[in-house]
Formats: sequence, structure tokens, C-alpha cells
Amino acid sequence: VCIQTKKGFDACMRQTQEDGITLTLTGFTPANPAFPLTFISAKSTQTEGVITSLQIDPLPDRPRFARVQATVVVPMEVLYSDANGVPGKAQSSVTLQQDIVMYIPEPSIIPFGIEAVVSVVAPEGVTVGDATFTVSCCVTIIMKVVMNTELLVPSYGYAAIPPCQEYSQEV
Repeated sequence: VCIQTKKGFDACMRQTQEDGITLTLTGFTPANPAFPLTFISAKSTQTEGVITSLQIDPLPDRPRFARVQATVVVPMEVLYSDANGVPGKAQSSVTLQQDIVMYIPEPSIIPFGIEAVVSVVAPEGVTVGDATFTVSCCVTIIMKVVMNTELLVPSYGYAAIPPCQEYSQEV
């Protein structure tokens, strides 16, 4: 059977605590909160980071390995309460720099790509401006080298799916 999928060539994970991260808020819900705001928490809104400024430099002394430098932008949702005690939320983002060594596949017709799986949680922060907080974040970034591929896999037919079991008190 021919399966179309992403093949992972390399991946690495970095978990850190980042202090002094500035979150500038936009897109307030409800609109026009009463300042100053009190920080409650913040977390990433998606698991895929946006990679910008990607630079891949092959390492001359390590064949098929390269220095991968990238900026990873993580969209965030920030919860706060305003000066009147009204809870609200807003959007922001965290920008993280990556400078790592990764295995890179040989050149082919189909190019490889670099992806970032992210999770950022900020349980504490302080107000530094009307729409700005400084936070401490727990950051997890998984960087991946992937390529869309077609793999030929032996097939033994379709999977047998068992019948559902109805719920009853006796079960």
C-alpha cells in the first residue's frame, strides 16, 4: 500500500523557563478595558509555532548535519482583570530564538521543511504598562525536520473493528 505522509528525519525538544518576557496585548475582549490591568495567566493558543528568519548552514565537519537558526513566534491568549474587576482576554505573542544542530536529509526533488511544535504557559506576570505585562514562561519547543513522502508498506488487509458494547448498569 502506498501511504502519503510526513516523514520525520530529526527532532529535538527544549524545555526551559524564560523570565522577563514582554507580552504586548491586542484584540481585547471585552473591548476598551479600564486600565491598569491585573495579570491572571497566559498560554499558547496553538501547537504549531510560526517559523521566520530560517537559516540552515551545513556543517563542513559533520556530513548531513546543519546549524539551524530560526525565530519561532508563538501566539498567546492572555487572561486579565481590569481596574473595575471585569475579567477579559487579549492576544499577544512570544518570540523565541533557536540555534541548534539537526540532521538534514540528502537533497531530493521534494524539499524538506522545518517545523516547530510549541507550548508556552505563563502562570505569573506583572503589569508594566497599560497593555503590557512582563511574565515568566514555561516553554516547550520541539523542532522537526520533515518531508512529505510516499512510503510503500506491506498490507495485510483492512483492520477488523469490533462491535460496540451497549452501556447498561450490569456491565
